[in-house]
Amino acid sequence: MNWLVVIRPKAEQDLQEAKAWYESQRSGLGKALVVVFREAIRYLAEAPERQPVYYRGFRRLMTRRFPYKIFYLVEGNRVVVIRVLHSKRDHRRHL
Repeated sequence: MNWLVVIRPKAEQDLQEAKAWYESQRSGLGKALVVVFREAIRYLAEAPERQPVYYRGFRRLMTRRFPYKIFYLVEGNRVVVIRVLHSKRDHRRHL
């Protein structure tokens, strides 16, 4: 069963800002970040409950290659991606 994944606007903004920063560092690196993010979303769509509850009901998935955490909620048959934060950021201030 695949779950419906909903990406909230703030999470999309987080991703676009990270993409722009990586692209400014090296051409193609921002696109690579998006590929990694899409892989993570496919993983979540398959079985979001594999990740334990992490903080205040949120679950998190660490991305490969890039130091980002995807924070999400499982609501019924949906996975709602709330934020995409760099691992060094204090997530408590942003959730």
